[in-house]
This record gives sequence, C-alpha cells and structure tokens, in this order.
Amino acid sequence: MTQANPELPPRSKSGKTALEVSVQAARLAGGIIKKRFKSIKEINFKGVKDIVTDVDLAAEKALLELLKEEFPDFGVLAEESKPQESESPFTWVVDPLDGTRNYAAGVPHFCTVVALSYGDTPVVGVTYDPMRDEMFTAEQGKGAFLNGDKLEISENREIKQALLCCDLGYVDEKAGLALDLIRSLWPDIISIRLMGSSALGVAYAAANRVDLYFHHSLSPWDIASGHVLIQEAGGIIVDKQGQPANLRTPSVIASNPQLVNDFLKRTEGHPWRSG
Repeated sequence: MTQANPELPPRSKSGKTALEVSVQAARLAGGIIKKRFKSIKEINFKGVKDIVTDVDLAAEKALLELLKEEFPDFGVLAEESKPQESESPFTWVVDPLDGTRNYAAGVPHFCTVVALSYGDTPVVGVTYDPMRDEMFTAEQGKGAFLNGDKLEISENREIKQALLCCDLGYVDEKAGLALDLIRSLWPDIISIRLMGSSALGVAYAAANRVDLYFHHSLSPWDIASGHVLIQEAGGIIVDKQGQPANLRTPSVIASNPQLVNDFLKRTEGHPWRSG
C-alpha cells in the first residue's frame, strides 16, 4: 500500500545516506556490465523473448551484497532473485541490467537501476548508464539530477509537438496495441523512439531528451527509479487510466501534467488504454 508521507531512510552501517549507497551500488554493477560488454556471454531464456545473461546474475550478486551489507534490515525486490521480505518499511528495488536484449546484441544502450521504496512509494532512485557514465539520481523532495546537473521535465504541452518514447515489452497482444496507438497518432507527433530500456526511457523523459514515455506492462524494477526521477524533475507518472502510478502499477505514462493530459485526451477510447 502506498504511503503518502514516507519517513526518511536511516543512515547505512558505514554512515552513508541511502542515495550514496545507491550510487555506489549502481557504479559497482555498471562496472561489471561495461567490462563484459564485448565478451562472450552465456544467454538463457526466461520467456520466448525475455533473456538473462550470466552478466546480469554477476552484477546483481555484487550489487545485492553491497546493499545488504550497508542496510541489512531492508527488504529486497530484484529481477533475478527471489524477493527478500523484512519488517522494515523500506525495500531495495533493483535491476542489474535493464536492456539485456540490447546488451546481448552489442547495442550500447542499457543501464543499472537501484531504487529504495517506502511501501509502494519509491523515495530514492538511481539509473546508471555505464557506457556513457551518466548517473541519473533523485531523492524525494530534493530534486533530480544527471551527473550533478539539475533535471527539468519537458515544457511541451501538446502531443503534436512531442517526441514520444515507448517500449513494446514481452506481451505480444499489448505490444500490438501499442503499435496501433502509435499509428493512430502518426503523423501528428514529432517522432517516436523505441529504446529497448524502459528505465533509460523514463530517465530520458525526466531529462527532457524525450517529451513523454509510455508503456503497458512493466515490473517494479523497470520503473522504480523512474518514479522519483520524473516527479523530482517536475512531472507526473500515471497509469493507462490516468490514475497516479506507484511501484506496483504495470502501465505508465510519464511527462509534465499538461502533456500527459493531452496524451490521455488524444488516446481516449483506444484499445491500448483498456487492453
């Protein structure tokens, strides 16, 4: 259940803030990922189109060891591991390698996600692109930043002036509806980008590199850091019905309030919105 007023996370065992530990963990995992980028990888299929590499597993193991050492009482929700529950209201939500398909194909567009959630409300978010050494960071009430520079969401107010961004995911029917939705908006938009990393797509929206990001079927670790980045950059993040999204919300639409509202208006009644 979402908490409206989360308490501040405590300091770590070594005296660091949750954000400092998140950045440290993201750099650790990102370093492993970058080092192995051009090497031969062991690839296994979790689904027909969903893959995992031995690098995902190695990066997550190192990342979780660091987080548990610094905050042993926090729960953990990670893509490649079983959930670790705790009595603490705080849970680490991590994805060691978001964009594994890009990574395995040699496309240098992927990232590491480290976020801290209070109940279902993400309060600290880090998205790290190791290939570009770009560290997107945000902490509730303290702003969003890229390598220390403050982020501000797009000021575009209308879809017809917008560069949209989305990903298709692994649910074929919903992906097809997303393609139909894009076709229904075309050519009355600037353009569309399919990134292959939802976490970077949302971070790019927070950084005003794209105007709006949308997706129909995400897991908590795909979007946890994005929640904090978008909101701290001055935007909002809602589900397909236009209701406020949280950690457990699979569908997301993220941008400034006016552009989100125009997107909802322009797509009213479209099967993607209800599918």
